[in-house]
Order: sequence, then structure tokens, then C-alpha cells
Amino acid sequence: MTNQQVTDLLKKAYQDELETVMNYLTNSIVLEGISAEEIKESLQTDIQEELNHAEMLGNRLKQLDEQPPGSAEFEANQMSLQPPEDSTDVMSVVEGVLDAEEDAISTYRDLIDAAEAANDPVTEDIAVTVLADEEAHRTEFRGFRKEYKGD
Repeated sequence: MTNQQVTDLLKKAYQDELETVMNYLTNSIVLEGISAEEIKESLQTDIQEELNHAEMLGNRLKQLDEQPPGSAEFEANQMSLQPPEDSTDVMSVVEGVLDAEEDAISTYRDLIDAAEAANDPVTEDIAVTVLADEEAHRTEFRGFRKEYKGD
């Protein structure tokens, strides 16, 4: 029904969004300290947005007669976004979020290119929409990094 590269990228993005939800939720729970509050609030806000992204991607896969992957197909990739041993290590979470956002941005740019090549404007539109959200998250966390590092 559709280009295999488009389908593969949709499935990757779907799984990445769900992994992000898990890591954002865990980090929003475990981070401690006064300096962690703003980061925790941002992560909690972003959880619903990331879930919405996954739902959009899953629905698009269904529209393309594909099935979103289940947990048995899941492979964790966000090693830098794992909760820190030191629950006050806010910077490690900020850096992990930035790594995850860079990966997401790259995936959505690839998906845009693949959808365009496959003449799939609906998938392309979804990828552009989600890309804008991911770039906004990256900008927010770059600001946190500047603030916490004192750059």
C-alpha cells in the first residue's frame, strides 16, 4: 500500500515517542531538589504531547494497512535519558532530553523526505507537524541547559 521506508520510519518514530513518554515520566518522578522543579514540570507537560504524537503515528500506520508495533517489538535506545543515580543531577536529564530530541528531529526529517519521495502528503504533513513540536522542545531544553550551566 505504501513505501516500506515510510512504514519503517513511522514504526520507529512510534516506538521512540513511547520510549520518550516512559523516560519523561520516570525522570519527572525521580528528580529531586529545588532546581529540578521546572524540569519536572516541563517533562510532565510534554508527556501528553509525546503520547499524542504516538497516537497520530499509530493511526497513520493503521490508515496505511499496517499495525503499530507492540511491546514485544520494543527495543530501548534512549540510554542518555535514563534516570540518573543522583536524583539531583538535573543536567544529565536535560542532556538526555536534548539527545532524544535530536534523534526525533532526525527521524522526522527522514520521514518527511521519504513521504515526499513516496508521494504521501498525509504522512509528510504529520511529520512536519510533529517536527515543529520536537524543535520547540529542543529549544526549551537548550534554554534550560544555558540556565543551569550559566552559559
